Amino acid sequence: MKYVRETLAVAQRILVELGRRRRSLIFWAIFPVLLLILNSLILQERLQLSLAEAYTQAAPSTLVGAALFFSGLGGSVATVVSEREQKTLKRLFLSPLSGVSYFLGICLAYGAIGLGQTVLVYAIALFYGASLGGNPLANLLIVLLSIAAYVGVGFVLGTQLARRTEDVNALIAAFGIPLMILGGTFLPTAFFPDSLAQLTQFNPIYHMIEALSGVVVEGSTLAEVGPHVRFLSLFAVAMVVAGWLSYRRMVQVERQL
Repeated sequence: MKYVRETLAVAQRILVELGRRRRSLIFWAIFPVLLLILNSLILQERLQLSLAEAYTQAAPSTLVGAALFFSGLGGSVATVVSEREQKTLKRLFLSPLSGVSYFLGICLAYGAIGLGQTVLVYAIALFYGASLGGNPLANLLIVLLSIAAYVGVGFVLGTQLARRTEDVNALIAAFGIPLMILGGTFLPTAFFPDSLAQLTQFNPIYHMIEALSGVVVEGSTLAEVGPHVRFLSLFAVAMVVAGWLSYRRMVQVERQL
């Protein structure tokens, strides 16, 4: 129960702080909405779909390929860097708060934001007549695995490569934008040449989009999108472990300073 209370307290502190600043939460709401609308209009025109079908096709890629990317990965990187710059970690060392609770609290906070974005994207798509089917639990599993993967990567980048707040945007641009494009966030992978299509198999964002699209758009079961879910599961577990180890290493370094 100690860890549960501490984890909830850390998550609440981060969410309250984000709520006071408001700007990040507003941008994380505006970005997926605008991208969903743009992607839907492009698909409607290029593939000659109805508006409802276009929103159905665009919702999964917009959600896991872009919305969760910027909140889960970008947000966790920014939090870790700002906590270090503001000397919050130094103060935590003097408190009885455990490192496990702090790590899980950040994961929980951005998981809550990601679920909020999921509701927002799906609500807008449904408003325009999209048909979003599939097993709700399968939907939730893929979304949670995607959030865990992004937050884990965010911890790795935030603790090992980012030293100042200015580094956050550079890291996201250097690592994230190419992966988003290659994963099919902005353009369906069916349009890719063979050389790029082969590279997508190693891109976790591609597997997130394919898994969620299969369940939501095509009504596939988890077994039918099994290869994508297995890749995503292994990647998410690996990134969470790597993020935890990176966090532990950062804590050791900070204690010595």
